[in-house]
Amino acid sequence: MRVRGGLLATLIMFGVPVLAPVGAVAVSSSAAAQTVDSISVEGNRRVEVETIRSYFKPGPGGRLDQAAIDDGLKALIETGLFQDVKINRVGGRIVVSVVENAVIGRVAFEGNKKIKDEQLTAEVQSKPRGTFSRAVVQSDTLRIAEIYRRSGRYDVHVTPEIIEQPNNRVDLIFTVDEGVKTGVKSIDFVGNVAYSSYRLRDVIKTRETNLLSFLGSADVYDPDRVEADRDLIRRFYLKHGFADVQVVAAITEYDPEKKGFLVTFKIEEGQQYRVGSVDFRTSIPNFDPTVLRTYSRVNVGSLYNVESVEKSVEEMQIEASRRGFAFAVVRPGGDRNFDAHTVSVVFNIDEGPRTYIERINIRGNVRTRDYVIRREFDLSEGDAYNRALVDRAERRLKNLDFFKSVKITTEPGSSSDRVVLIVDLEEKSTGDFSVSGGYSTTDGALAEVSVSERNLLGRGLFAKASVTYGQYARGYSLSFVEPYLLDYRVALGLDLYQRTQLSNSYISYGTKTLGFSPRLGFSLREDLALQLRYSVYRQEITLPSYLQDCNNTLGDPNFMSPAFANANGISLAGTTNSLGCYQNGEASLPVRKELAGGKTLTSALGYTLTYNTLDNNKNPTDGLLVDFRQDFAGVGGDVSYLKTAVDAKYYQSLVSDLVGLVHVQGGILNKWGSTDLRMLDHFQMGPNLVRGFAPNGIGPRDLNPYGTQDALGGTKYWGASLELQMPFWFLPKEVGLKGAVYADAGGLYDYQGPTTWALTGETTTTKNSNCTPSTVNPATPGTCTGLVYDNGNVVRSSVGVGLIWQSPFGPLRFDYAVPLTKGAYDRVQQFRFGGGTSF
Repeated sequence: MRVRGGLLATLIMFGVPVLAPVGAVAVSSSAAAQTVDSISVEGNRRVEVETIRSYFKPGPGGRLDQAAIDDGLKALIETGLFQDVKINRVGGRIVVSVVENAVIGRVAFEGNKKIKDEQLTAEVQSKPRGTFSRAVVQSDTLRIAEIYRRSGRYDVHVTPEIIEQPNNRVDLIFTVDEGVKTGVKSIDFVGNVAYSSYRLRDVIKTRETNLLSFLGSADVYDPDRVEADRDLIRRFYLKHGFADVQVVAAITEYDPEKKGFLVTFKIEEGQQYRVGSVDFRTSIPNFDPTVLRTYSRVNVGSLYNVESVEKSVEEMQIEASRRGFAFAVVRPGGDRNFDAHTVSVVFNIDEGPRTYIERINIRGNVRTRDYVIRREFDLSEGDAYNRALVDRAERRLKNLDFFKSVKITTEPGSSSDRVVLIVDLEEKSTGDFSVSGGYSTTDGALAEVSVSERNLLGRGLFAKASVTYGQYARGYSLSFVEPYLLDYRVALGLDLYQRTQLSNSYISYGTKTLGFSPRLGFSLREDLALQLRYSVYRQEITLPSYLQDCNNTLGDPNFMSPAFANANGISLAGTTNSLGCYQNGEASLPVRKELAGGKTLTSALGYTLTYNTLDNNKNPTDGLLVDFRQDFAGVGGDVSYLKTAVDAKYYQSLVSDLVGLVHVQGGILNKWGSTDLRMLDHFQMGPNLVRGFAPNGIGPRDLNPYGTQDALGGTKYWGASLELQMPFWFLPKEVGLKGAVYADAGGLYDYQGPTTWALTGETTTTKNSNCTPSTVNPATPGTCTGLVYDNGNVVRSSVGVGLIWQSPFGPLRFDYAVPLTKGAYDRVQQFRFGGGTSF
């Protein structure tokens, strides 16, 4: 309790006795006439006398009145340097008696396993060699508990312990009982009719606790994340035509029995609307609003989509600015027809306030250079303020993935027509080190170690180095990307790679490839991108020794053994030849020709045009993805061709969380010039075209009965697939399992590689001479002939089922397919598995 100077003086004047509690002033009224120099100090050991006196501020004439003494008392207490402060009058002097707080010798933490000492030390205010304060210790205790709660441990208990040491020193020990992890035990939705709870759980970021939750933190209860989920749900409904939707509340409650939180989202869906009409109006003279119609992404008859409206507004506003109307503002409006369930969309183009950008202030970037941030803006200081361009810049900064948070706000400038843009950022780590592993029925076991940096030297550059070592595939790659070449929004990429593919059960030969590829990337629109590239690579074939151990001489006594001839239906009547060295197989003619040709250099120019409207690139449920690519080889090098390929996938959400997929693909390889097409340049297809077939399992194939019967590939292919993906409703959403049923059809045909190969000075019909293994005619021993192969244009088809798992170990897929139609020499593989991980 404190007694102000006026009341204290009155009590003393009337002779009322006053007790002086701790920290109170107990002096006579005559003390008000004292000066600072008349203050004496007792009990201080570390704090200087003059420092204590400095908290008493004299009034006019250098005299201390009672109010000044009270204020000095409060100021001393608030410093936190003292446990106790008393002020008394002894004779004609003011005596300040203090008891100093102890000095902290060390701060330690015990019992903390989930959060490191370094993180807790950075958060608490009590520091070694600092002044001990019980109030600060209490605050630190609450802060430690809050840190644990943010990491999902609401059962945490923190107990501070003070250990007295000599010389007025103390050790401060925080004992932490971390408790169990407090996750989200259930997520429920109330009021949702159009979309199931299973579907809505895929929209939000919060996840329910399950057996694999230890691999992530999405199941940890975070009130900020739950609040953000409300907006995600709302945006999802607005994107699908529910213009009246409201996410009324996100109710969370702690269940002590389950030791976790129960989260319930209450939704009022409203009606689903379609676009009834689209109109354009303007109040700006000499401006024709219909010129903006081509920039509208809103179509009559389609579901009302707020995202499409927002993107239309952005594109229209930018186009109006390009046409000289820098202050034009596009404001969308809509009139609902509740009976017809339609919305009449109107884009109003009006003259906005004439406001200019005075400055762009960037805050929070410690590592990232200013210019890396500023180049994401399509405007600069002095330009007309355009909200659409500011929103686009904010979205681009978020997409960089350099920052935890990005927020752009405005402040008044030096005049009424000036604004200052404030860009607040919070940086995050942009370097990645990963060890990846996987297994597939095609490539076998595979491991990769990679190091990457998305914001190299704070300049926005991307660099990555990786090494791959597997059962059948090995190599390394170096990549570098400059996203703004010469300050233009053009990405320059450089790739250096080396790959070794070993022979396996699907191909008899191996390949070694060393290449370099520069590329340029252009974003034509948000949904349309173009990449130009140049590729130069050297390639050679390798063969196991047992596939090239014959000398090919028909007169060789090892040419053909009777046992082998009889087993393969070959008549040896009238001959003395044998074929013993061919019993273990011999590579096909095109393979042997590639091997004899040595290393081949390919130099090619190419481009890829990509159209992407997918709602989610990793787990799409709606949208279209089309890739069209062409590569022109022959700009130098040893080969020449024109290769064209197109791949299109269309996803559509159907009823009850079912997703339909239509996949169409095709390609053609054209020869030009005098250079023959190589077998290695042909398309090789298998389960990537029609599931149920082995890799390189379909298409033209060498028919040599005692050769390896290699797949030769084709110059033309086509494929079509229908797939229905469905969740397993009886499993938690967080497990990430989906099922699929599908039907595939396709074809690969028209081999145009080498079919004959005679040694120097010989023809393909020369008898009793040297023949390559693939050209020996088994029906007529001693005769060489051309390559005998199957080139039938057969439609392959299959039906099957699949299991898709978006697992913590990476995406995994299991397929079992049964071929319905196939070629006579195709190779079947009904089960297929592939996947990988990064950790």
